[in-house]
Amino acid sequence: MTRSVWLKADDTVGDWETRKHRITAGLEAGVDWVLVDESDIENVRELGDVKVAAFSTDVDVHVMEAEDDDSSGAVADAYIVGKDGEGDGTVELPSDFSGSADLTTLRRNDSRANGSYVRILSKEYESLAEKAAQDGDYTIVVGEDWTIIPLENLIARIGDETDLIAGVTSADEAKAAFETLEIGADGVLLDSDDPDEIRKTVEMRDEAERESLNLVYAEVQEVERTGMADRVCVDTGTLMEHDEGMLVGSMSRGLFFVHAETAESPYVASRPFRVNAGAVHAYARTPDGKTTYLSELQSGDEVQVVDTNGRTREAIVGRVKIEKRPMFRVVADYEGDRVATLLQNAETIKVHTKEGRTAVTDLEAGDEVLMYYEDTARHFGEAVEESIIEK
Repeated sequence: MTRSVWLKADDTVGDWETRKHRITAGLEAGVDWVLVDESDIENVRELGDVKVAAFSTDVDVHVMEAEDDDSSGAVADAYIVGKDGEGDGTVELPSDFSGSADLTTLRRNDSRANGSYVRILSKEYESLAEKAAQDGDYTIVVGEDWTIIPLENLIARIGDETDLIAGVTSADEAKAAFETLEIGADGVLLDSDDPDEIRKTVEMRDEAERESLNLVYAEVQEVERTGMADRVCVDTGTLMEHDEGMLVGSMSRGLFFVHAETAESPYVASRPFRVNAGAVHAYARTPDGKTTYLSELQSGDEVQVVDTNGRTREAIVGRVKIEKRPMFRVVADYEGDRVATLLQNAETIKVHTKEGRTAVTDLEAGDEVLMYYEDTARHFGEAVEESIIEK
């Protein structure tokens, strides 16, 4: 599931200067969508690169006008029904949903609307949202007196029929929405002018997106000098923390945790953006759960950064440095399976043992080193169910 943060910036939040301030803060924080009135679509496009959703009025007319002018600037990425209609309670709900104007617009399956906005004012509005989810790509629900219970009900009933977006006013509410029923909403619609709250909500999105890995300790069997090899340093566009690094290894089933160069030393300055990851043949784990060869990484690629507790995040590769360096071969045993990797023979390259950060030059047989182990084979980076021997 890909989570998203939507920012509410229609005329209910204030005049254009107020809305502009909110949208600018959202762009700087990294929101995914901005929800505005149709009249502001072009204004948002001029502010920056972000997906624009617009409350639907006469969408089909505006779309045709934009096509006649050969201009796509006035067209939103999604149109949402419900404002000033049944969804927000402006128009009374019909006794039979077959007579619903909002649902009828959604069911046309054309440019008039591909999403809905529903304030959960009662159980009937919860039912309206459930019906709208059957025909809309996006279903935005805003709780009133109750927030979690209706969201739980909709998550349980809707499934994958739509992207369920929960209305929130703070990062704490966003965290709850992303965690509800352990599945969580697909996204949140944030209604806040506070730049810090917007930024924190985006951070909550990133936290909810992160994969958590079960890292294990394997017993070191051998540490031996192997001579020269082409070594890869991965320089990312991210400053890593003291407990972060990457997962790399000669065998895809057993990837060693290698610390980022965050530690100071008397001889070499810290490089907190860098992981000295090993030889060109080695695998590195990527954010989609695949692996890639270190030799194939280049500027602009994504790699997975992981901390010693298994929490992950994404990082963009800024530069890859390949140089000939003397290497160690490190072999470790996990439950009877021996896995290995090549690491540069240098004090600045550190793995993680039960004693903490340990330079590869100090590593000895009997030490327990942190790694990610999965009993599976890989083909072009994808996990496959077949027998492959790596040794």
